[in-house]
Amino acid sequence: MSLSEITQSSGTVEECSDELADFLSGMRPYAPAVLAFAMRLHLGALLQALLTARDCTREEVRAFLKEMEREALQYEEA
Repeated sequence: MSLSEITQSSGTVEECSDELADFLSGMRPYAPAVLAFAMRLHLGALLQALLTARDCTREEVRAFLKEMEREALQYEEA
């Protein structure tokens, strides 16, 4: 499944997100910055694995990261 085929409203994404939220609630002893950095390392590895397996293109990864930046920094759509 490529990044461009996945939507936030997908039941699978929602279920996975819920499980991640449950897991992260157990990580409260760590500062948010530490969690963000650790998650960045893992996200980078996951995206690289998708590229290596040819499950997505560099352009899809770029678009995914731009969307994540827009959401995180709360940019308005142009």
